[in-house]
Amino acid sequence: MTVTRMKSSSESRLSVLIGTIIAMVGLGTIYTWSLFNQPLADKFGWSIGAVAATFSIMSFALSFSTLSASSIQKKLGIRGLLIVCGAGMGVGLMIGALSTSLWMLYIFAGILVGASNGIAYMTTLSNAIQSFPEKKGLISGIAVGAYGTGSLLFKYVLSFFLAHAGLVQTFLYWGLISMVLLFASAFLIKEAKAQAAPQKSGKQTQKDYTVGGMLHTKEAYLLFFVLFTACMSGLYLIGSVANIGVSLAGLDAAAAANAVALVAIFNTTGRIILGAASDHFERLKVIAVSLLVTAGAALILSQVTLNFSLFFICVASVAFCFGGNITIFPTIVAEFFGLKNQSRNYGMIYQGFGIGGLSVSFISGMLGGFAPTFNFIAVICVLAAVTALLLHVPGTKKVHLFSTREVQERSGSGD
Repeated sequence: MTVTRMKSSSESRLSVLIGTIIAMVGLGTIYTWSLFNQPLADKFGWSIGAVAATFSIMSFALSFSTLSASSIQKKLGIRGLLIVCGAGMGVGLMIGALSTSLWMLYIFAGILVGASNGIAYMTTLSNAIQSFPEKKGLISGIAVGAYGTGSLLFKYVLSFFLAHAGLVQTFLYWGLISMVLLFASAFLIKEAKAQAAPQKSGKQTQKDYTVGGMLHTKEAYLLFFVLFTACMSGLYLIGSVANIGVSLAGLDAAAAANAVALVAIFNTTGRIILGAASDHFERLKVIAVSLLVTAGAALILSQVTLNFSLFFICVASVAFCFGGNITIFPTIVAEFFGLKNQSRNYGMIYQGFGIGGLSVSFISGMLGGFAPTFNFIAVICVLAAVTALLLHVPGTKKVHLFSTREVQERSGSGD
């Protein structure tokens, strides 16, 4: 009987993992939006900037919607939520294909698609982490890595449709594919049962915080600052990488465009590698190192005369670190504030993603271009790295940069 139960539990968790990967691939397709800026501008006579604003609206809606994800999941269950979000994303893209005004595009392709994506992303990721409490970093890496894979894979799929089927048909196919993937994932994913994760000395909370309780801790705001910084730097590069290549590295448009694929590859690789690494090393130290690498790459981009190789090394480094940071943060929030209210708590901290992406556009405009913005990013990344090294689980003391485990090992060895 016990063996049968263990086998059933193992199969159930495998089903959750497969369903999560399928859902994340479908959700990650929104990062192909830049493919549609020029075709939409040409079709309707809109400016590129006005069309590109759709993605900013989508990103903000994605981030803001995560605040309601847990409440919706409680009412509909994880499967019902995925079906509703799949329908919302599919319908939003299909109606977006028929938009005759920017406002229609912003409402359906921006707000509806973004909100559906964010709600499904947050609940699916949290459900996967709760299903595998003993491998939170690895599972988060696989899930968020699949999200990045969706953007890389569908860059080629949707480019093919645009070339052979036209703009409207491509939007319709995109909406249909996204809907089918999320519907399929809903039949595989099961609601996670509350499980206690193996305790790691000095690294994990013994208490499940509510959102209100979490917001009464200084650690919540410091984690927000670190995530805000990581997202601000990564999203700035991802959103403008081709333009940065032309402006700072003197690349031609075709060579700079290759950086878009490079970002997708290293973004996905960072999610998997750093997610897995965070199960073996102190997570906040991994975050700190990645922020320092980002700071170094930002300084090189702004201060050094760039060639083809140096530019691509810097771009790959920032993309790799950004992907890893996004992957590790859900696990850090779970360890700081407990698994019970993971969706709600991470939803609050995750606002650093949307606010970071919006803020850097205004900051860049005020500073006057790529080079001074990268100087600013380098400084704030160093500050965030120091903050990450000094952070600790609420209610514990940390008077040095060694983990409790390291201190115990040193004490035990007589050092």
